[in-house]
Amino acid sequence: MSLIVMKFGGSSVGDAERMKRVANRVVETQRNGHQCVVVVSAMGDTTDDLIDLTKQISDGTPPAREMDMLLTTGEQVSVALLSMAIHSLGQSAVSFTGWQAGMYTEAVHGKARITDIKPERVLHAVKQGNVVIVAGFQGMTQEGEITTLGRGGSDTTAVALAAAIQADVCEIYTDVDGIYSTDPRVVKCARKLPEITYDEMLELANLGAAVLHPRAVEYAKNYNVPLVVRSSFNHNAGTNVKEEAAMEQGIVVRGIASDKNVARISILGVEEKPGQLAKVFTALANAQIDVDIIVQSGVLNGLADFSFTVSLNDKEKAVDVIESIRSEVGFREVSSQQNLVKVSIVGAGMVSTPGVAAKMFETISDLGLSINMVSTSEIKTSCVIENNRLNEVIQALHTAYGLDTDQQAFVGGPSERR
Repeated sequence: MSLIVMKFGGSSVGDAERMKRVANRVVETQRNGHQCVVVVSAMGDTTDDLIDLTKQISDGTPPAREMDMLLTTGEQVSVALLSMAIHSLGQSAVSFTGWQAGMYTEAVHGKARITDIKPERVLHAVKQGNVVIVAGFQGMTQEGEITTLGRGGSDTTAVALAAAIQADVCEIYTDVDGIYSTDPRVVKCARKLPEITYDEMLELANLGAAVLHPRAVEYAKNYNVPLVVRSSFNHNAGTNVKEEAAMEQGIVVRGIASDKNVARISILGVEEKPGQLAKVFTALANAQIDVDIIVQSGVLNGLADFSFTVSLNDKEKAVDVIESIRSEVGFREVSSQQNLVKVSIVGAGMVSTPGVAAKMFETISDLGLSINMVSTSEIKTSCVIENNRLNEVIQALHTAYGLDTDQQAFVGGPSERR
């Protein structure tokens, strides 16, 4: 008998019929001799609807504590309804909130990180023969305050819980039947990967692939949690995410990801002396602003220009932070640019194959597009370009690296929310 953690996202439980289908799948798994712990997100657009309600109530920014109190209700609806659906099929089930399941987090509202899991109550319920259903995306501080884990938090809940209870596998159910070489909604002939390494998946997730949240992949890698991504709409074999994966003959690039949530910040005329960059990026870090690609130009007359990318949501905040240290850094001006996208290629085989990045640059150039910024690592290359022809770029790169297939990718419904 194996212990399985099954995670279902928002579209998988988006309405009563889909909830019943998930219940049938869980009961089928349980009756096949497995013990099941299920993690679910809020139904469909519930979270977005709750956020819209806050905008009708409050003109300003609502208190972060109260936002967490509100948003966690979505998952509580899901776990209760799924438990009822499973009971109606003759299988005992019990639902838990994140804090009832022993999820402890740091005291940060809106994007807390899990600090500890005490799963004794979950394990006790499993031993009694129950399907245990846990609300994703949420936890509790040591002081008893309710917190949320941010977008993608249900993935993290599932993987962290699988690690804590030493599950045999963590299955992530979504609207596509595995990890594809790129978004199958953009490239219909995308290649489904039978397996992929943690490192490759982590890069893809960090670079914009929405199937798995980066923090969940990181957790799986750190605790060696066997991870399978598969469809909630069929029983097809999914994609195994693991430490090492077999390389397909002739396939060096495994996946192409994109991120539209990109803004470029440029600081011009910075005096070239030690400590200048440290002042800028320390100030940004203190403001909880993540910085991605950084490029510094040459020095002219003792002055340098440099640019970096941040989340589009952080653009205005980043500019304000930099303006606040103008007297310390002494730059000429700061500017920002949006309508950008980061497109990336990822593959473990890139490190030992020359010319991979050159092909990317050539493919983008052949479309008549300029590359604004470049970032590389052993297994990925990213280019920042203008956003208006993104799908065309992805399709061209997909073909250039030999990833096209004769089959059309399976997409079962709207993309998962959490």
